[in-house]
Amino acid sequence: RHTHIRDVNAGHMNRLIKCPGMVISTSHIKSRATELLVRCSKCLDQQRVPVLGGPFSNASLPADCKGPDAQACGRYPYSVVPDESLFCDRQTWKLQESPESVPTGEMPRSILLAVERSLVDRAPPGTRCSVLCIPSLLSTGQQSVKSIFLRVVGIDTSHSNTESATFTPEEEAAFLALAKRSDVYDILWRSVAPSIKGDYSVDVKKAMLCMLMGGTRKRLPDGINLRGDINVLLLGDPSTGKSQFLKFASQVSPIGVYTSGKGSSAAGLTASVIRDARGEFYLEGGAMVLADGGVVCIDEFDKMRAQDRVAIHEAMEQQTISVAKAGITTVLNSRASVLAAANPVFGRYDELKSAAEQIDL
Repeated sequence: RHTHIRDVNAGHMNRLIKCPGMVISTSHIKSRATELLVRCSKCLDQQRVPVLGGPFSNASLPADCKGPDAQACGRYPYSVVPDESLFCDRQTWKLQESPESVPTGEMPRSILLAVERSLVDRAPPGTRCSVLCIPSLLSTGQQSVKSIFLRVVGIDTSHSNTESATFTPEEEAAFLALAKRSDVYDILWRSVAPSIKGDYSVDVKKAMLCMLMGGTRKRLPDGINLRGDINVLLLGDPSTGKSQFLKFASQVSPIGVYTSGKGSSAAGLTASVIRDARGEFYLEGGAMVLADGGVVCIDEFDKMRAQDRVAIHEAMEQQTISVAKAGITTVLNSRASVLAAANPVFGRYDELKSAAEQIDL
């Protein structure tokens, strides 16, 4: 049974739970000591000190020498020998609720994950996964108040891009019967935003249907990938239902992200590198990365700044986002269709002018 991030509380401490979500940021891989070899600087006595207490715990060195002449060595004579100590890989992730599971009007919540050993680098930002984890406490500087983090013991990324949908045999039979009908195309495009009517909406609904279904992704013999996702721009007068079309597409798609062009930046759409309170740099994916395998709906596309609009060109054509910031160089997947809505250059569409003169992008 899944335990959502919103439901994790003090009653789940030190219990094994399964928590679904989306990885939005990952840190550098660091080494954590599991067993330290310490050596006395006077008598060269060696001791093995196990490091217990979790991924964020510190090791305490012996205060007195354990050698034959402890009095002559003084207090705190031991120093760590890194070459003969044991270490393991450690990485911190940030897991956030999936956009479709966030209640209306609420902010998506996130939680810190501690990943160790063979589980590091298993999920780049934007991956949807379910983690088997044990909630633990992380000290925040105060004695009685501690924050919760999840210590990961297993990761399931089998449904990373699409949610696992189950259908009954009756539903599967209905789908097969619908697929055999000759008028299936008319039935489907009439089902796109059925509350919006008018002659102008027929071609819009057909274009949105083709975008939601998608094309065929091809890989040529020389290694070049041809994208199968279709990008659509809705250009029209105000009050013609463009925003309602975008809302419908974001709700129907299994993975849908809705954003406005006026309130979006290049980093918010693609990816950004942030620094947390401990001084570590994190790579955090934007809307195009979080909608991998779905649809990104951008309203007020003509109100975006030019430098922000250029940032999504690589994601629309190559379906990747390249990041080279703060020593982090990587390529993230953004295999998503873009559905954008914009107004003509003069506010209303002028039929006496060509289409190229109406678009100010």
